[in-house]
Amino acid sequence: MRIPELFRTASFRLALGFSLAFSTITVLLLAFIFYQTTILETRRVDRFLITDSKAASREPVEQLSRELGLRVGHGLFEGLRRLNFAGLFAPSGQLLAGNIPRLPEGLSADGRPHTLSLVLDDDPAAAPEPVRAIARRLPGGEVLVLMRSLADLERMRYVILRAIGLSLAPALGLALTAGIFMSLRALRRVKDVHETMARILSGDLHERLPLTGTGDDFDQLAAAVNRVLDELGRLLEQLKGIGNDIAHDLRTPLSRVRARLERARAHEEDAEALREAIDRAIIGLDQVLGIITALLRIGEIETRRRAGFAPLDPAQLAREIADLYAPIAEERNIAFRLALPPAPPPIEGDRELLLEALANLVGNAIKFTPEGGEVALEVRAEGRGAAFVVRDTGPGIAPEEREFVFKRFYRSDKSRHVEGSGLGLSLVKAIADLHGFAVRINDGPAPDGKGAVFILDCAPAPSA
Repeated sequence: MRIPELFRTASFRLALGFSLAFSTITVLLLAFIFYQTTILETRRVDRFLITDSKAASREPVEQLSRELGLRVGHGLFEGLRRLNFAGLFAPSGQLLAGNIPRLPEGLSADGRPHTLSLVLDDDPAAAPEPVRAIARRLPGGEVLVLMRSLADLERMRYVILRAIGLSLAPALGLALTAGIFMSLRALRRVKDVHETMARILSGDLHERLPLTGTGDDFDQLAAAVNRVLDELGRLLEQLKGIGNDIAHDLRTPLSRVRARLERARAHEEDAEALREAIDRAIIGLDQVLGIITALLRIGEIETRRRAGFAPLDPAQLAREIADLYAPIAEERNIAFRLALPPAPPPIEGDRELLLEALANLVGNAIKFTPEGGEVALEVRAEGRGAAFVVRDTGPGIAPEEREFVFKRFYRSDKSRHVEGSGLGLSLVKAIADLHGFAVRINDGPAPDGKGAVFILDCAPAPSA
């Protein structure tokens, strides 16, 4: 695996970004802590200096000088040499008492604290150190100077900066190591996906993306892609079957048309026979066109979107179908019955498609019901949803054939004598699948068990 490829992975860039963000936040946090500590310590020192200088300025010079001499003489400043300094200077600048060698230059006797950098040792090679100093002029012209060293703050600053430097390098190293580890892991997953997709593209449609079982983002994405591949495989198998069915079912009517046209050409002197052959050829071609139209309609429904869905009244849909098919049933001496509940729950769907599905179910029921029989269309409430029920007293559908009748071009032995293409129920199934509805077949209502009952279970509308 090439290193540049590793650096281009999203995992590595994410880990690098997190490490930089963590480092920046750490630096800012330590800087804030140092700043706040410095401010608080400086203010504390200032309060001590201001309080002590005010108290000392109210004492007589002789007593103040004697107190400073006693304190220095007893070594009270020795253990705190880098913390406390005091000096009393004459108006001429001569040291009268204290442990400050000379009057600091640039220090104003204004009674306010100032930050200075001074050499506090007698050693000329000593380095200057920061101090916080205050000078106050006494009534006799003398100057009282109090100082406190800030060396501790400098040492703390050094410790903090050193801690930042020492902690950032391991933190960045650990973050980059974690980024490289995650990148290598992600690249292995991506490599597996690429290899699997290459096998799929080469024609192995049964291959699926590998799953680790962890349920992470890669697993969820792989599972979603596998579902898409399953659906594509199903559609390809279906398309292959449709092609075979089309070739088989169109070959028969086209062969009949061709045979009739050949016979008509052989008897071309008989004009009446020629016209009859042409009429039959037209009927055969119309049948072929009907099959093609039905197939195109099923394909259109299967790829249709749900954007046109709206809440619908199932009772109103049933009334429209009854108005259309009741006269047709009456012409064939078939009783047509419509049963509606008082207030069926609404459903959500495409009005035109649902009317088409119901028309196919009711039309098939009338087509296969003999004279004197009965066809019923019922709307009933089931749970929070509604269902359309179509009953007939025709030959019925055997239980072992019920799972096949919704396949394209399937026709049972009982229905082969009836004109049709075997696509009506396939269209009903496509419409039901688009809406998320279920369609099933039950035993017929006739006493001898004949007939069939088609039930279209409809999910309720979201607002219902």
